Amino acid sequence: MRPSLLVLAAALLAGAAGAAPVEVLVRTPAGVPLADAAVLVEPLAGVPARPRGHAPAAHAAIEQRGREFIPWMTVVQTGTSIDFPNNDTVRHHVYSFSEPKRFEIKLYAGKPGQPIVFDKPGQIDIGCNIHDWMEAHVLVVDTPYFARTGADGRATIAGVPAGRYRLRLWHPLQKAAAAPDEIEIGDAPLRQTLVLDARAREPKPHTEDDTDHY
Repeated sequence: MRPSLLVLAAALLAGAAGAAPVEVLVRTPAGVPLADAAVLVEPLAGVPARPRGHAPAAHAAIEQRGREFIPWMTVVQTGTSIDFPNNDTVRHHVYSFSEPKRFEIKLYAGKPGQPIVFDKPGQIDIGCNIHDWMEAHVLVVDTPYFARTGADGRATIAGVPAGRYRLRLWHPLQKAAAAPDEIEIGDAPLRQTLVLDARAREPKPHTEDDTDHY
């Protein structure tokens, strides 16, 4: 094997070594698994570049179906574009007044022409100007290492390189921000059970007199 190929192979092996998944179970103080919590692994050395093979999707979608936003909570990396397809038979008027990303997609059906680019980190709360009960939440983060908990309260972030990190939780309905933990990533999976003081989502009732002419 030529020297240049040996160097390349060694570099690839070094990149593959020293990476491990972070597996987290998030519960409420009452011990109930918490869905829709963002689990963030943030390098203590600062904002990392997107690692090869671990780049999150630069595009996502939050659809409107059954006069609800699906998913209710989304976590994306800074710079991700999000589509808002309307798959209902009624029109919606999607907006956000949140400082990291103010936008408005006026009364429409189907798929809007352009996605919205979420270019600043922070929390964005989204609503529909026609259907007051509709809401969605987006957390935009700088780190490429993140996941959202499922109904069982579990989330896995794969392929986190060895090093020291800050492990942080977030939920749209948290009562207070939880103090982050400092963790050390090596070759073995890291498993944590964490508590976040938040209440689970309770879908709001739809207004019965909502008409289909919108």
